[in-house]
Order: sequence, then C-alpha cells, then structure tokens
Amino acid sequence: MLGMSVSDDDLIFSNHEGKPLLPDTISHAWAKLVKRTGLNKSIRLHDARHTHASLLLKQSVHPKIVQERLGHATISTTLDLYSHISPGLQEAAAIGFDKLVNRREKEAINK
Repeated sequence: MLGMSVSDDDLIFSNHEGKPLLPDTISHAWAKLVKRTGLNKSIRLHDARHTHASLLLKQSVHPKIVQERLGHATISTTLDLYSHISPGLQEAAAIGFDKLVNRREKEAINK
C-alpha cells in the first residue's frame, strides 16, 4: 500500500491474529461463495455492498446510519449515490405533512 499507513482501527478484514489479509483474499472467498450459490451470474462484493445500502434505505433506515455503515465521509455522498432508491420520498413527505396539518387543524377546532 504505497503511500498509505494502516492502523488496526482501519482494517475491515483481518486474520485470526488481527493482521491484514492479502489484498485478494476476500475477493477470492467471495467469488467462491457466489459460485457455490449456483447463480449463473457473477456478483461482485461491491454489488453486495450496494444491495445492503439499498435494502436499508428501502426499509426507511435513516441515511445517516447508512452513511456510517458504508463509511462515506459525508451524508451527501450517500444521498447522491442512493437517492434513486426512494423516488416516492417527496410524495410521502407531502402526504405526511398534509396529515399532520389536518390533524392539528381538527385539534384546534375541537378545543
């Protein structure tokens, strides 16, 4: 890793002694796992990362949590990359706001 320093806190994957793995170790293990599933299509490890983020956002997990899980430096990176996942957010926000305003209006009338 030319020009980079690695500390124990920076490791995503390590061996049983906590030492860094060879760069292709996880990619090779992932490829074997995908092959064992019997899928005809090759699924990259990065595809699994993208699927993970997409599924979390579809479950309405707050984007800040997704950002932290993915390790993006800013929430704007996460939102820029995954905003297409929830195209109905504007409509849902408008409906939620309308319900809130109507409820408040009814409460004010009933007082």
